[in-house]
Amino acid sequence: MREKAKGGRVGAERKRRQVRGPHRRAAGLGALVVSGALLAGCASMPDSGEVRPVDSSQRADADSQVRVYGVAPHKGERPQELVTGFLEATTSDDPDYGTARMYLAKSKQREWDPAGGDTVVLAEPPQVHVERADDRDQDYVVTLIGKQVAKIDPKHAYKPEEGTYKERIHVAREGGEWRIDMLPPGLVVGVADFQRIYRSVNKYYFAELGTSGRGKEEILVADPVYLRKRIDPVTSTVNAVLDGPTNWLDPVAATAFPTGTKVVDRRLSVDDSNALKIRLNKKAAGTNQEQCRRMAAQLLYTVQDQSAKVSQVVLQRENGSQLCSLAREDARKYAPDQAAGRGADQQYFVDAQHRMVSLADGDEEPRRVPGPFGADNALQLRSVAVDRKEQRAAGVANNGQALYVAGMEAGASLGDPRVTARGGVKSGLTAPSWDGLGDLWVADQDPDRPRLLRLPGGTGSPEEVQVPRLDGRITGLRVAADGVRVALLVTKGDRTSLKLGRVERRVSGGRLSLSVQELRSVAPRLEQVDAVSWAGGSRLLVAGNEQGGLQQLQYIDTDGSLSNASALPGITGVRGVAASESAAKAPALVAERDGGIVRLLPDSNWKLVTKEGSAPVYPG
Repeated sequence: MREKAKGGRVGAERKRRQVRGPHRRAAGLGALVVSGALLAGCASMPDSGEVRPVDSSQRADADSQVRVYGVAPHKGERPQELVTGFLEATTSDDPDYGTARMYLAKSKQREWDPAGGDTVVLAEPPQVHVERADDRDQDYVVTLIGKQVAKIDPKHAYKPEEGTYKERIHVAREGGEWRIDMLPPGLVVGVADFQRIYRSVNKYYFAELGTSGRGKEEILVADPVYLRKRIDPVTSTVNAVLDGPTNWLDPVAATAFPTGTKVVDRRLSVDDSNALKIRLNKKAAGTNQEQCRRMAAQLLYTVQDQSAKVSQVVLQRENGSQLCSLAREDARKYAPDQAAGRGADQQYFVDAQHRMVSLADGDEEPRRVPGPFGADNALQLRSVAVDRKEQRAAGVANNGQALYVAGMEAGASLGDPRVTARGGVKSGLTAPSWDGLGDLWVADQDPDRPRLLRLPGGTGSPEEVQVPRLDGRITGLRVAADGVRVALLVTKGDRTSLKLGRVERRVSGGRLSLSVQELRSVAPRLEQVDAVSWAGGSRLLVAGNEQGGLQQLQYIDTDGSLSNASALPGITGVRGVAASESAAKAPALVAERDGGIVRLLPDSNWKLVTKEGSAPVYPG
């Protein structure tokens, strides 16, 4: 596993043991698709001051059925062996890092908090510099250097963040043995260990919608985090929900749990009847039934993401008496994809005659939709969007200058344009997008005054939505069903990047205003992004390419990490994509490619639908 270094020993022989046990392999991370492996787990540290990379690639291959445990320090260990053992122990499956603490000075063992700082992920094996701090051989300074690609903050949120990593560990004598008495906060791991140790989890909270939409605290929003994979996954997942939303989502999401609510039981599990029973402390004792059911809904959807067998969540008081229960079928009213359209397998696009057509998974040929955008032949279209109830559609005229909204039934009136572009034929309007609240969104690409617009109820007067610190102009957008997150294609010069924004609602003087705050890069490694679609609660389908590479179609989570979904068959020349947000089934993917429409059904390859067509969408 690790080559023997000068003055060192082979760490695999003594620093850890492997115990087989069932667990799933971690998903790859988009921001971490780089060569290399673990930073610390296999770092051998020589006594000399030479700086050199350490090969840890063999550990990257850890078998999915292997559990890893650190080994306590041996008597008489040299500083390089001690630090190597500590770094390996921090990447073990020890729940409380008890073995890793043995490598620390007594004064540090109790105060060291691995979760109290960021977990840093490095892209490549580190360079390690070991040097004596004085000539008496009484202490050493060990410098770790690497290329950082991401961080996980204390609330478990993942964030792509590239830069140089350089931190020091200090080793000194204690009772005749070397011990670590100074170390950086948090943890540092390499790509391979991160993938082995951590799993992606969607926590769920309620969208804060102000005074608009379907009401307060009814729609669940996915909040992705990374938790340790094999350390009591059910209990750690429930505790993560009680910690509250991540910092980025917090301004637009709320938890139903009273402040200070904690789990009483040290270990949770699903019982033989597929029910998850959770005792809560006194903070939750006074909740009414509706609030309690919302609490249960958050936990049911969060845990169900990890274990499909959970059919019921039962919340109990500290003494074991029941607060409330919520079965899976009764939780549907809170479902994060409830507004994702009735026909999860129904796709739409613009045909060769610039009319709107529909296509279901079982169809071989598209059909013109009823109404002015399709069968009634009232308007030639460039792009379309269908509301999530599939009763109305929005269409941008073929010249890109006007947005219309009309019913999807024969004889429906086209009416007047709802929005008119300002920038002329060289810019025009983007494809529109409906949120799950019934509001319609579109961007005007006017180069002199670009603007993002929302039409309340789909037909209300257009309201400009402010986007502070927008660097470029919006050339594409897709709003999530929850109405509090929006994916934006932002073009500056000849480059288009993908940003995720948080939709904040503020009421002032009885009037509701919206803004898109804290844009963050979702696909930082892609030099050019050509198309995007929502594909689940925290998942996007993205077409784009890295610098000097070919275009790829891939799933990316909204935190910037690569989704754990299966890899997609290769395809290039994509100008538009469509995926369903529904988690109930796995409907087809649809793409516009070189002027035609292709479709990918489950367990198959891309198949041509029509040689001429454009702008594919699902409801939304």
